Amino acid sequence: MGGRYAGVAAGIAWTGEGYQVEVLDGAGRRVVEASSWGADRVAELVPWLRGLSEGSGLAVVLDSTNGLLDGPLTAAGLDVYRADPWLLPPRPRFGSVPAERLARSALDGPARVTAEGGSLTGRAEEYHEGVRRSAPAQAAMTAAGRCFEHGRRDTPRVALTFDDGPDPVHTRQVLEILDRYGARATFFCVGHHVAALPDEVRRIADAGHELGNHSWSHPFLPDLTPEQLREQLDRTTEAVARVTGEAPTRFRPPYGGLTPEVLATLAEHPGTVTLWDVDSRDWSRPGPERIAETVLGGVRPGSVVLMHEGAGDRGQTVRALPSIIEGLLERGLEPVTVGELAAVPAAPAGVPVTRS
Repeated sequence: MGGRYAGVAAGIAWTGEGYQVEVLDGAGRRVVEASSWGADRVAELVPWLRGLSEGSGLAVVLDSTNGLLDGPLTAAGLDVYRADPWLLPPRPRFGSVPAERLARSALDGPARVTAEGGSLTGRAEEYHEGVRRSAPAQAAMTAAGRCFEHGRRDTPRVALTFDDGPDPVHTRQVLEILDRYGARATFFCVGHHVAALPDEVRRIADAGHELGNHSWSHPFLPDLTPEQLREQLDRTTEAVARVTGEAPTRFRPPYGGLTPEVLATLAEHPGTVTLWDVDSRDWSRPGPERIAETVLGGVRPGSVVLMHEGAGDRGQTVRALPSIIEGLLERGLEPVTVGELAAVPAAPAGVPVTRS
C-alpha cells in the first residue's frame, strides 16, 4: 500500500466455501490473521468488522461479483467499497480475486457503496443502458417462452417471489406467514446460501413452494465472462438439486442486470429467465407500510412481485407481508408460484384481455 493509505482496509473474497477476509493497514501489513467465514456466519462477521472499525477508519472492500454482503454491512454503519473489474486482475472461473488483493485495491479508488444505491452505486447509467440494449433479445426470448415477466392480465393470480435466500431467520418467518394464508410463492435462492443452509432450502421445498436459481454469489452479470456465468448457474442448480432432489428450471438475474451478451449466454442455457413487473423496493428498507403500499399500488392480475428474504435485514419485508397478502385476497387475487402463473394458457386470438 506504499504508506499512502492511512486507514485500515478489509478485503472480503468469496469462494465456493464461504468468505476469506484479509485486513491490512496503510503500509500493507496484516492487522489480524487472515480468516475464513461460512456464508451462515454473516451475523458474526458483521460485528467482528465493526469492532475492527472502531477508531481505525476501516474500509471494507468487495468486488462486483459479490452482491450478498453490501446490504448487511452498510446497514451496520460500515464503510463499504466496490472494486470494479478494471481495478483488479482477472478473476478465476469461480470465485473472486484474493482477499489481500481486494484490501490493497483500497488505494486504487474503489466506488463507495451506499444503502440507497446498493451494490450498483455509481453504475446505474451502465445498468440501464444494458437493459435498453437487451430489449430486442429479451422480446425474442419472451416470444419463444424462454423469458417470463408477468402472466395473463385476465387471470386473478399473482406470483410473490423472494430473492437472495435462504436466510437463517427471515426464511422461516416468511414461510410461517405464507402457510397462515395458504399462499404459495417462489424463492430464488443464491448457491452461496443454499450450500450453507440446506435445512432452510428443504423447509421451502417441503412447504410446497417453488425454488429458482439466483446465481451463486449475486454478481452483476455483465462483469462475468460467459464461462463464469455458466459456472454460477450450474453450481447453484447442482446445489439445489443435491438438497431437494429437483433442479430449478427458472433463473432470475441479480438486479435484473442484462445485456445482449448476457442474454446470449442465457439463451444457450436450459431454464427460463424470470423477471418481474412489480418491484417492492424492500431492499431500500423504506418501512413495512411503504413496502406494502408499493406492492399493492402496482400489482395487477398476472403480476410477478419482487421481494427479498435474504442478504440483509429483511424484517420490514416480513412485517409487510401479511398486509400484502390480505390486500391481494381482498381483490380476489390468489398468491401462486411463478410456475403456476406461467402455466395458464395464452388467451385465444380475438378474446379481449381484462385490464385493471
